This record gives sequence, structure tokens and C-alpha cells, in this order.
Amino acid sequence: MRTTQRRRPELASFLRNRRARVTPADVGMPPGLRRRTPGLRREEVAQLSGVGVTWYTWLEQGRPINASAQVLDAVARTLRLDPPEREHLYRLAQVPFAPDPEGLTRTTGPEVQGIIDALDPLPAVVYNSRYDILATNSGYRDLFLIPEIVDIGVANALWTLFTVSDRACPLLHRERELPVMVATLRSSYGRHVGEPAWESFIAALAAASPYFAELWASGEVVQPGPRVKTFRHKAVGELRMTSQSLSIDGMPECRIVVYTPEDEETREKTARLREHTKSPAS
Repeated sequence: MRTTQRRRPELASFLRNRRARVTPADVGMPPGLRRRTPGLRREEVAQLSGVGVTWYTWLEQGRPINASAQVLDAVARTLRLDPPEREHLYRLAQVPFAPDPEGLTRTTGPEVQGIIDALDPLPAVVYNSRYDILATNSGYRDLFLIPEIVDIGVANALWTLFTVSDRACPLLHRERELPVMVATLRSSYGRHVGEPAWESFIAALAAASPYFAELWASGEVVQPGPRVKTFRHKAVGELRMTSQSLSIDGMPECRIVVYTPEDEETREKTARLREHTKSPAS
């Protein structure tokens, strides 16, 4: 109850501030005479959003009224809210937030690439919540991008690990690691149920891999977290690495995953792997 009471004045202040920054010209309306407000009037927001003036007034006053996602989206469009502001509106109105369809990040900027490059020789990669590979550094490519994986042609870690042959897979103990990855995928899927890109990806991977289909049907759910994973590379043998996920400001549902050597032997092998890949003979 105390949280709800605190959110209502925050919602009222947020809507008033955002209404004040949108001018009539921004939404194709004439300025009119004797305008005392710096932005839109409440009745103008209500009209443009397709809601009643009284209802919008009560919403802006923080009264305990029910708001649907459709109505909040209409208000967000009128007030020209960007994605973080739209999510903030949902949270303050206590309505479950649904990201825009097809809104999953698919690219990274030079700043993020520079961060993971600076982590080299530690392998580092940027994943979104579907395990699409958005960026990698040299250490990651040394460890993962062997010829058979490159030939798959799909920049997605799950697709790679479920469709590459056992002989070529760089990840040992797939029977232990892949169920965790699928359960992590399902924890993200809950925010994207029904979105065509997600549904088609899951259906395609289930068709390509009966093992994925079996794991997906189990319904297991876990959150991302640090894990010790064992990799193999033909040049240096087994490497035991700890994976650690780091969130990225401004990139929702994306994370940098860094692999650090679990022991001194792996640290030495990681250094040898780098020398091997730099060698012209390799």
C-alpha cells in the first residue's frame, strides 16, 4: 500500500512534466489563443489519445484508476515518450510492461566493442536475451569460431551449440550446459511470447535439433549467472573458464559475457592459444 501511494504522486509529476514539453506544433495542432500552459492541455492529450478528459485528468492526478496497456500506449505516443520513458510510465501506473514487438537489440556501438576488445585476451561476447551474438573480441573468436561453426552461418550461440557436431563443438559436457542455456532462454521468452521473431526462432531450432525441442518442452526456467564451463581446443586441450555476465546501460536485455580462467593451467593455455592463433602457420 505504501509503495502504491508513493507511485501515484510520481506518476502525476511525470505526466505533467512530459505534457509540458510537447507543443501543439509537435502534434500538428494550432497554438490557439490565450494559452497559459507551456505544452499541451490535458483535454488535448485526452483527445489525441482517444480517452475521456476526466479519465486522463484522474490519471494525471494519480488517482487509483485502472489503466490498460492499450490506453497507456496511446498516451505514450501522444506524449512522444521514448522506450525507457514508456517503461517508466507502465511501472508507475502498475501495469505489466511489454516491450515493443521486434524490439530486441541486434547491434552494438563502438563503445561497447571497445570495452570487449580491451578485455582481450579474455574471451568476451555480447549476447541479447535470445543468445544472438552481437559482438565478439579476438579471445572469443579464438575459442569458439572454428571452421565448422563459421560454416553454420547463424550468429546465435544456441543455434551453434545445438546444431554443430559433437566432434566440433568447443563446449564439453553439453548434456550439463545446454539445459541451463535453454532454461535461461525461457526466462527471457516470457517477455516476448507471441512475437514473430521469437516464435519463428524457437520453432526453427526445435525443427533443427530434437534435443532442443525436448529441453524446451521441459519448461525449466533459470536466470543468467556465473558458471564454470569446460572448453576444448585442438591446439591447447581443455580450458576451464568461469563465465560472468555484465549488463549494459542503454541496451535492454543485453549482456557482456566474459570468460576468465578458472585455474593457472587454463591461464597458461589461454596465453598459448593466443600465440597459436597469431602464428602464420596456424
